[in-house]
Amino acid sequence: RMEGYGSYTLPTGTEYRGSLWDGMFHGKGELLLPTGGSYRALWDRGVVTQGKYTFADGLEHDEEKWRYCDGYDRRFYTEICSGFKPPGIPQLTNLDPPKIIPEGCYDCGDGFYDPKTRVVVDYKRKFLRNADDEEHEWILRTCRKAWVITTEQKPKP
Repeated sequence: RMEGYGSYTLPTGTEYRGSLWDGMFHGKGELLLPTGGSYRALWDRGVVTQGKYTFADGLEHDEEKWRYCDGYDRRFYTEICSGFKPPGIPQLTNLDPPKIIPEGCYDCGDGFYDPKTRVVVDYKRKFLRNADDEEHEWILRTCRKAWVITTEQKPKP
């Protein structure tokens, strides 16, 4: 069994770096996610006793003092750090410029969703999961969709 300090890569691509005891995460360690986020924690025989998640853009999740997108302040984290863009220039996602969504798909936050196949792939087009009915409806209702661009001229009113 693994013991001491080391690293272990899970089949999902997530990597653990830290202390191991009897084959379990034990002591200080960090999970590095393929999406760029990380979770630093103190582990006790494979169970987290305390930890903090940091998103890929540097935003740290604070369970007790979470103020990001709380209903009163709807700014993206990059807007909090760098300020607003000039009027007339929208910022549609925290990532600016936003990812270009493939035709007929939705940007669901961790990748693209194709409602025809009901498959979510990451931004590099690697399979993540199949969406169940609940997630399918949520994505269609709330997520940003690829623009449908037509070439025909519409008459002015």
